[in-house]
This record gives sequence, C-alpha cells and structure tokens, in this order.
Amino acid sequence: MRSTQNVTDVLEPAARTRWAELIDEVAANPTRIAVLFPAAARAIARGPVDPADPDGLITPRVEDEVRIALLRAAARRWDTSELTADLTALYRHGDAEEKRAVLRALDHLDLGDALLPLVHDALRSNDLRLIAAALGTYAARHLDDHAWRHGVLKCLFTGVPLDAIAGIAERGDAELARMVRTYVAERRAAGRPVPQDAHRVLQLCTPDPTAGEQDQED
Repeated sequence: MRSTQNVTDVLEPAARTRWAELIDEVAANPTRIAVLFPAAARAIARGPVDPADPDGLITPRVEDEVRIALLRAAARRWDTSELTADLTALYRHGDAEEKRAVLRALDHLDLGDALLPLVHDALRSNDLRLIAAALGTYAARHLDDHAWRHGVLKCLFTGVPLDAIAGIAERGDAELARMVRTYVAERRAAGRPVPQDAHRVLQLCTPDPTAGEQDQED
C-alpha cells in the first residue's frame, strides 16, 4: 500500500518555515523562480516522502514537492505564455532532478498541451526518473494514443513501475494489449523473464478476464 505520509511530516519546523518564506518570495516576485527553483533542495531538504519509493518513481520526493509548490506560486502571477516559457527554460537548463520536478508540476498547472515537447523529450531519455515523471496525469490527458502507448511500453522495457503511469485503466486499449503481447512473446522467445507489470497491463486492457490468465502461462 502506498504511503499516505505528507511532505510536511518529514520536514523539520525550520525547513517548513523556510519553505513558506520561499513561496511568499516567489508569489511576490515570480522572476525569483529562476534562482530559487534550482536551489530548492539545498535550501529546504531532499529525500523520499514515501520510504517504500526511495527514488521517487511513483510518489514525488521532498525536493519535487518543494519545487512544485514554488511553481504553483509563480503560476498565480504569470499568464500562460510566461509560465510556459519559464517552465521550458527550467527544464532545458535543469539537472535531472529539476527536470523531474517540472514534469511532475505539469499535473498541477492548467497549460493545455503547450508543454508536451517536454514530455516527449523525457520519454526519449533513458532516465527512469524522467520517464516515470513524464507519464503523470498531464500525459494521460494530452499525449496522443500512439505516443502514450509507446510510453507505457518503454516503462516495461526500462523497469519503471506500472504504478507510476496515470490513466492505465482509462486509456489502455486493444492496441496497447497487442503491443504488450508482442513484447511478451519476444521476451519468451529470447528466454528472458516477463515482468509482472506486463501481465497487469494485459489484464487491464483485455475485456476477457481469462485472456490475462492465458498470457501468464509459460
């Protein structure tokens, strides 16, 4: 079961106070995000919110939550074009942790499909942190079917947990099931183990519950 612990539960009082100060600073002057966003982990804290997910593949880490809060504060003062430009710059110039926070923040901001290029960029990478963060609710709402299905398949290839992907139950379809069956057949033909998550995808995408049972037979 996923932890229900809140990020504030793992922060010291001084860190919570400093976080509130940074949010107020960005709310008053959104341009400060360029300085405060990269420094957020050093200024506040870093580490997992959920000890069962230390790498933050399924749940945001502390530094993600801090950065997301800063972006939401800036978003209250910026129009869509300003926010889109600054998020793009933060992503393009950021390290992997900063890119991950930008991707996670997309789930919390009303930007339409303007930042899909960032999602596509993350899905082209081989960084599990970015792939997982890219397939949140923003991608579930805005990625086209072809790109979304290939994102799911990339998670199976790379070992990103299925629980990191938003919208599987809603968007999984017969074409995704076909792609996953091909993947499973190739793994078996090569004598390689089939991830349990592949069977889970097939069970979610296949109307006939006995089909999922058949797919698990070796």
